[in-house]
Amino acid sequence: MVNFDGELYSDEVVLFDGNNRAFRYGDALFETIRVVNSKIFFWEPHYLRLMASMRILRMEIPMTFTMEYLKEEIERTLNANDLDQTAARVRITVFRNGNGLYTPDSNEVSWLIDCKALDSGFYQIAEKDHEVELFKDHYLVAGLLGTVKSTNRIINTLAGVFAQENGYQNCLLLNHDKQVTEAINGNLFVVKGNTIKTPPLTDGCINGIMRKQLIDIIGKTDEFELSESSVSPFELQKADELFITNVISGITPVTRYRKKQYGNSVASKLLGRLNAVVRLT
Repeated sequence: MVNFDGELYSDEVVLFDGNNRAFRYGDALFETIRVVNSKIFFWEPHYLRLMASMRILRMEIPMTFTMEYLKEEIERTLNANDLDQTAARVRITVFRNGNGLYTPDSNEVSWLIDCKALDSGFYQIAEKDHEVELFKDHYLVAGLLGTVKSTNRIINTLAGVFAQENGYQNCLLLNHDKQVTEAINGNLFVVKGNTIKTPPLTDGCINGIMRKQLIDIIGKTDEFELSESSVSPFELQKADELFITNVISGITPVTRYRKKQYGNSVASKLLGRLNAVVRLT
């Protein structure tokens, strides 16, 4: 079952036609959320990012779009799919209505909530290879739009195809200044000694919810120093660890980049602190 504008429909029901602006122009955005036993992880940051992104895209925010209303609709969708007592991945997609060509004839929106089961409740370090390579065919554009989770993810898609064709588990994306910006599916953190660096939002990376959580966790420790600064490709092979963050997987350590192999001791330590934060929220 999916939730379309507050009504529940079977997955088999056709809800959109060829004029849908998300299909025609990528005129949409989304939030991917982790839920365990109906507990929504980091719901307030997700909601605030959704509202900010809609404003950036000049979408008209419905009066009903309160934090409480959307939370209730997420819970209703989970219940309808028998996922209220397990771990689940929830996606909220918001798209602009109306016709028009590039210029829409309306800024009103519709929305869709769908969900799928996840294997585990709390975050875990995956004990498997995660080799990455730079994706240099196309570049991300640094700026405010780069921070928005729009449905226009063609560079991420092409990087995923490149990774699949060449036997990598992920790719690192570059901006036009040839700085490493993020991975296909999350933000990048680079560990060197006791310094943990992550690219700034001004370099064009997604304003990740898990990125913010890790920045807060690292900032509260005396053990590590956080640096939000540009990452050069030359730094990757000098790093002690690389890891990728998103709200579904939590922290994914990179095991190899070219000839360099990495450990995961810092990532594992931070994951423990992340799970402690999740239990308290």
